[in-house]
Amino acid sequence: MPPIGSEGLVLGAQGPTPRDCRRGCKFFSLTETPEDYTLMVDEEGFKELPPSEFLQVAEATWLVLNVSSHSGAAVQAAGVTKIARSVIAPLAEHHVSVLMLSTYQTDFILVREQDLSVVIHTLAQEFDIYREVGGEPVPVARDDSSNGFPRAQHGPSPTVHPIQSPENRFCVLTLDPETLPAIATTLIDVLFYSHSPPKEAASGGPGSSSITFFAFSLIEGYISIVMDAETQKKFPSDLLLTSSSGELWRMVRIGGQPLGFDECGIVAQIAGPLAAADISAYYISTFNFDHALVPEDGIGSVIKVLQHRQEGLGS
Repeated sequence: MPPIGSEGLVLGAQGPTPRDCRRGCKFFSLTETPEDYTLMVDEEGFKELPPSEFLQVAEATWLVLNVSSHSGAAVQAAGVTKIARSVIAPLAEHHVSVLMLSTYQTDFILVREQDLSVVIHTLAQEFDIYREVGGEPVPVARDDSSNGFPRAQHGPSPTVHPIQSPENRFCVLTLDPETLPAIATTLIDVLFYSHSPPKEAASGGPGSSSITFFAFSLIEGYISIVMDAETQKKFPSDLLLTSSSGELWRMVRIGGQPLGFDECGIVAQIAGPLAAADISAYYISTFNFDHALVPEDGIGSVIKVLQHRQEGLGS
C-alpha cells in the first residue's frame, strides 16, 4: 500500500480467511504451523473459495491497518515494537481485538470491521487516517463529537498466556516476484510434502524443541518469507534476499491452547514489554496461536522480559 504522509494509517478492506492468490487477489498470506495452515486473503480471493468441510473460516470480516511513513522504499520492517505504544496498546485499552502480520516490507494490523468506528476514534488524534477506495487513498472523515463513543473501561486483567521458545533459527527473506516460478516446486514441497523436523533441533526440555513453521505472503506485489535456517538450504541462495546483516531470528510462541479471536491485548502483552526494552520483533498471528520473532542474540533477554509480564499488566 502506498505511503501517505509522514504519519499515515491506511485501512484496506480484506476478507475472512483462505484461497489461492489469483489475478484479483492482492492480499495473500499462508502460514504453516504444527497444528494447521492459516490463510488470510482479500475479498476477491475469498469469493473464489468453494465450500469445504475441511476449512474453518473466521466469522468476522477484517480490515487491514498499515502504518505508513514518508519513505516509499521497500525496506525490512523493524517490527511491531515501532507501533506498540501508538497503535497496539490504545486498541487493546479500548477492547479491540487485533491480529498481526509482519512482512519483510511492513507490518499489518488486522481489526474486525465491526470495530472500525472505535479504531478511528482511538487513533485519529495521532494519525492521519485514509481508507483505500479503488486502490486510491481517501481521507477518512472524523467526527469530533464523542457522543456514543465507548470509552476505555477497566475490565478484568488480560490472561497472561504461556510462551515457549523453540530451538529453530529463522530467516526473514524477500524475493523478486519475477523469480517466483523458479522456486515454485521447492515452495510447494516444503509447504505440503516435506514434514521432517529440522536437523539442527536440539533435544532440550519441554517447549524447547524445534517446530514446523513456514510463512509466505504476497501482498500488493511484494513477497515475504519466513523459514528456519535448515529449510532455507533447500532454496537457491542467489534468489532469496535478506538484510545486509543476514541476522537470524528466534521465535517466541504465545498460547498454551488456542487463543481465539475475541480476546483483546494478546499482541499488546508481548509487543509492549519488548518495546519498553527496545527489542525489535517480527509478529505473525495464526488461527490458533501467535508468534513473535526476535533477533537471535537477544532471545535470553526477551524470555526474561516476558517472564515479568504479570507485573507490567498489573501496574
